[in-house]
Amino acid sequence: MTPFDRPVGARSLAVRAEAGSAAVAVLRRVLAEAGTRLVLLVPDPHARFAAVELEAPFAAEVLDDGYGVCSYVFAWTPARDPLPDNDVLRPYLGGFGDLRMRADAASAVPLGDRTWAVVCDAELPSGVPAALAPRSVLRAQLAELEELGLVPSVGLEHEVVFRDADGVPLTGHGVDYAVGGTERLVPLLTDLRSAAAGLGVESARAECHPGQYEIVLRHRDALSACDDALLLQLLTRRTAAAHGARADYLAAPEAGQGNSCHVHLSLSTPDGPAGFPFGLGAFLAGVLRDARALTALWAPTWNSYVRLRTAPFSPRVLRWGPDDRTAAVRLCGRADAPRLEFRFAGADAQPHLVVAALLAAGRAGVVDGLTPPEPGPAVGELAATPWDALAELEKGRVEELLGRQLATQQLTVLREELDSGLDAVTDVQRRRGALRS
Repeated sequence: MTPFDRPVGARSLAVRAEAGSAAVAVLRRVLAEAGTRLVLLVPDPHARFAAVELEAPFAAEVLDDGYGVCSYVFAWTPARDPLPDNDVLRPYLGGFGDLRMRADAASAVPLGDRTWAVVCDAELPSGVPAALAPRSVLRAQLAELEELGLVPSVGLEHEVVFRDADGVPLTGHGVDYAVGGTERLVPLLTDLRSAAAGLGVESARAECHPGQYEIVLRHRDALSACDDALLLQLLTRRTAAAHGARADYLAAPEAGQGNSCHVHLSLSTPDGPAGFPFGLGAFLAGVLRDARALTALWAPTWNSYVRLRTAPFSPRVLRWGPDDRTAAVRLCGRADAPRLEFRFAGADAQPHLVVAALLAAGRAGVVDGLTPPEPGPAVGELAATPWDALAELEKGRVEELLGRQLATQQLTVLREELDSGLDAVTDVQRRRGALRS
């Protein structure tokens, strides 16, 4: 095992920090060689990385000293324009100064061509974690859960649609679990398998819709799971582009179709896995109680709601069941090591924030001693429209669970998303306009 391997299962923040310390020395030796490069990556609110590339030998120094990144990366739109100013975002927008990126060496992965990538935390000039950074939000929730003696293990599943340069899916029909019919994908997937080898892939398979595929990483600590999910997306997009193709992570590639971000989550205690219903049951009850309030975290874009409203396996209705993929939450795993699969989020959601929201709601359920409802019957629904999700954000429950700064950021992000759609002329508007002629 190397310091850069991703160990399977739960890992506390302290144990993960020890692994990072061990990895620093090894990474520094790698980066001391002339011609090597280090790409510093910071997850932003839109499920992508902000990046800075550094050359050796300076790259090795950054492991100790950190490096600057403009503060607006946590307060920008998908088009990289500043979000509308308010008192929470002002420290990130006023003057457009630097935050300090701190490399988490435990996340290091080779990108090829003597280039390494490492995911970073972000600090304010005072040294305090940047509260709007998705990684900071997740770290805070992990620390609070550990105070209850609980440490999660997380596995993320993202579906993706591969299209050619003209936007046509690389398979002509749905290829769920297929071998035949996927021939056009084989060269791309062969290269992607090699590129993603350092991330610890568990499985890969063709999926339900044309051009759709799913590559699943093994379960691991929550920070690694979310970092590696975004790293896999980065590698997937790069590999697709090298083959003249595009990797599409829209939540709804087409009406009636869905690309999801399913979150498999188990909890460990000092005595071993948390069972069901004890431990995991209260966690499940907390998530079901607050899932509607947190809809904006599962569904951050206009397109998210096409998935929730039209996809056949849409999790909009809140119910759970044992090994039931039609439910919003599926109880699965072995009897002695159960896990919950939360099926709310689309592939466009920010994974660190999705997992942080699950941990916050689940923790509240544990603290309040909730009992899960009976399996099967519906106990509510997610917000059906972005306006409904906005109204839920404004009620204040997200602020109670995740803090005022994150809640304000998400309010601002969703309002800008709505404004962007209302300020645009779309093909839908043109088509419906033509029908009125």
